[in-house]
Amino acid sequence: MTTTPAGAGGPTVDRARPRMQIRNRQTAGLTFRADQWAAKKAGAQATATVRAWGYAHLDEPDLDTAVRRLVQAAVADGGKRISVHLADQDHRILAVVLSHVCAAAPGGDAVLGELAALRTVVGCGSDIAPDGRRLWALLDAAPRTPRERRSGPAAGDGADA
Repeated sequence: MTTTPAGAGGPTVDRARPRMQIRNRQTAGLTFRADQWAAKKAGAQATATVRAWGYAHLDEPDLDTAVRRLVQAAVADGGKRISVHLADQDHRILAVVLSHVCAAAPGGDAVLGELAALRTVVGCGSDIAPDGRRLWALLDAAPRTPRERRSGPAAGDGADA
């Protein structure tokens, strides 16, 4: 709990609110009005933010798509605003979207299947909290290793003679 001075009447106590904490990594918080344009704006701003963090091997279209889908699902909850929270650690990018709708009903989580189908998404999920629904995706931003060649006779090794 926190206390704040309340003038001559002494300190008042603010109710403790559940809060997500992200520590020891780069983070960004973006807030948008929950309207039809929020997804496009959020995808572009999230991509620009993570680009500035220096992830040269990040699949930016996957990040943009993931953030857009998360935001669209949060906007469908019917609130007035949504917030996008980004964090990085160990070549992974976490994107969390909060709907800020108290007692939001569990939405159709078809969005999770769409997110899981993205190449760089390594995990995704949602939960309900007193301050709204949280939707998240974890994306891999590590450099890709070159694909190994298929085993078998190599061209010009005399196997076809």
